[in-house]
Amino acid sequence: MPEQRANLYDAIPAELPQEMFSDLLTAGSVRIERILSRGQTSPASGWYDQDEHEWVLVLEGAAELTYASGEVVRLERGDYLNIPAHRRHRVSWTDPDQTTLWLAVFYR
Repeated sequence: MPEQRANLYDAIPAELPQEMFSDLLTAGSVRIERILSRGQTSPASGWYDQDEHEWVLVLEGAAELTYASGEVVRLERGDYLNIPAHRRHRVSWTDPDQTTLWLAVFYR
């Protein structure tokens, strides 16, 4: 497989009317994704209940995750968190004044 060079900070739009999800790498049971948010949240009608574990890092911006238990976790630049598979959660807030750049690693 040829090497592929890219930059996480490339192609960040000035306007972001909806969240952007971009798969950066998929290999076996691992998937790495870039997420861009600016004020968006998860749909109010549902929770993420994933079959995979998710390790997430906020590179820029800020966000809050809410678990079904009611626990709220605030993430700011440099903060990372591992979310076990089937731990129901949602993105309850992202900074509306700046782009939040996430790096998410999904694994089994």
